[in-house]
Amino acid sequence: MSNTSNSFFDTDFISINQQVFLPILEEKKVELFIKREDLIHPSVSGNKFRKLKYNLLEAKKLKKNALLTFGGAFSNHIAATAVAGKLAGFKTFGIIRGEELGKNLKETLEKNATLREAHENGMKFHFVSRELYRQKSSFGFIEKMKNKWGDFYLIPEGGTNCLAVDGCQEILTKEDAKFDYICSAVGTGGTIAGLIKSKKKRQKVIGFPALKGNFLSEEIRKYVVKDVTWSLQKKYHFGGYAKYDEELITFINNFKKDTDVLLDPIYTGKMIFGIIDLIKKDTFKEGTKIVAIHTGGIQGIEGFNQMLKSKNQQLIEV
Repeated sequence: MSNTSNSFFDTDFISINQQVFLPILEEKKVELFIKREDLIHPSVSGNKFRKLKYNLLEAKKLKKNALLTFGGAFSNHIAATAVAGKLAGFKTFGIIRGEELGKNLKETLEKNATLREAHENGMKFHFVSRELYRQKSSFGFIEKMKNKWGDFYLIPEGGTNCLAVDGCQEILTKEDAKFDYICSAVGTGGTIAGLIKSKKKRQKVIGFPALKGNFLSEEIRKYVVKDVTWSLQKKYHFGGYAKYDEELITFINNFKKDTDVLLDPIYTGKMIFGIIDLIKKDTFKEGTKIVAIHTGGIQGIEGFNQMLKSKNQQLIEV
């Protein structure tokens, strides 16, 4: 691995806070800022860079030359791992949920921008059924992958582990001490765990799960056992992971027109929708300052729009 590629992960990236101006914010006298983590890097942006940074440095320390990870067809994590791996000189392998996607790889790559980007950055895929995917962390499955590809550094689905949480602690800076609330979308819990561990004592963290289920609280507590200054708003998942309705798509498009900030429909769109709804309902007192973490995910919009187009539905305007 070259010194040039390694320096990317030794770099401290600091994102800007962009204030949002909307009539509802002026009416309720609440200030909302977006921390533009999505602008850190074109492909390894937001929480994906944060989660991968120390994992890749650890892989380098262990003298591994390959990375293996898991994800669905539109996983931001899969694309980011492929790009990051290439930048740092690693081979990358992706276990992809959906056996049918591997039957005609050329057609799949034509239709799926996420997998296409991963493929173009050198990732080799292994497509598995949803049933087998549920067994992906078992010893037997991992051993089969080692027999297939040789030794590798294993990164969990979504990238969340202790090293990922360490990376996510670097999202907040001294400048962010002025905020009363820190908001984040929640997928596997690593990003919000890092925010909880790095925030100031007086600050509160609100997570907006992108999927249904009560398991996320337990996942987060693995990393922040004693902290009680955080909560999850569980009613803004729009039906579950990657679920949506016309109201969400319209909201994302209107928010882009009003603020020039593009949100993704899986994570950040749902989070900002939730924040604005809570502001409308007077959840926050006058003078409250909120910062919402933009965790990236923009690259997945192309594939999402293809799905919307096939259903003759409103597209996300980019």
